[in-house]
Amino acid sequence: MTWQGCGPEECDHNTFFAGEVEPCINGQVAAAGAYFGQDVQSIVVRLLGEQLSDGGWNCEAPDRSTRSSFNTTICVLEALLEYERAGGATTVVTAARLRGQEYLLERRLFRRGSTGEAIERDRKGGASWTRFAFPTWWHYDVLRGLEYLRSAGVKPDERTAEAIELVESKRDAEGRWPLETRYPGMVAVEIDEGEGRPSRWNTLRAMRVLRWYERVDS
Repeated sequence: MTWQGCGPEECDHNTFFAGEVEPCINGQVAAAGAYFGQDVQSIVVRLLGEQLSDGGWNCEAPDRSTRSSFNTTICVLEALLEYERAGGATTVVTAARLRGQEYLLERRLFRRGSTGEAIERDRKGGASWTRFAFPTWWHYDVLRGLEYLRSAGVKPDERTAEAIELVESKRDAEGRWPLETRYPGMVAVEIDEGEGRPSRWNTLRAMRVLRWYERVDS
């Protein structure tokens, strides 16, 4: 399978696991490839070279954007973590990933680095980062950020407390979390019952995050 007709023209005929040019897409490809034992080293090398000075990544960096994007950064962080687990860990890869996760933590997972105000809407897609979706595709939200931190074995500190409170606030009377929004995209198997209904995947992810936080906090 190649990128013919579904990515930038310069990537036509690239094999799937060679990726394309946008770091948010390449992050998702590298994460899947590393998980399934594919050689994604060339993508990882490219991603390392695209890290911005604030620690994150942004698909709009070639157009002279100097600030990172939560959406792109989470995709790359998940990829680097999966690559490390698949045997690709090096001091360079790990250092880049740790810088990237600090980008999220310094912003308490949903606040502006410049002013500290909560980011109500994603500038690119208009999505609310306080509304939880699954699958997330390339979109960031607070639960996805916390799930990465949990998976990476990060020790939670006071910078995660507000995000944890947000997750707790969404639990219903039966201890479940709803599917709050859906993003365009095709899934092979329908895994939830629709927006506003309890979500198996949001519930699983929220419970894992809370247990991670409670173990350390206790």
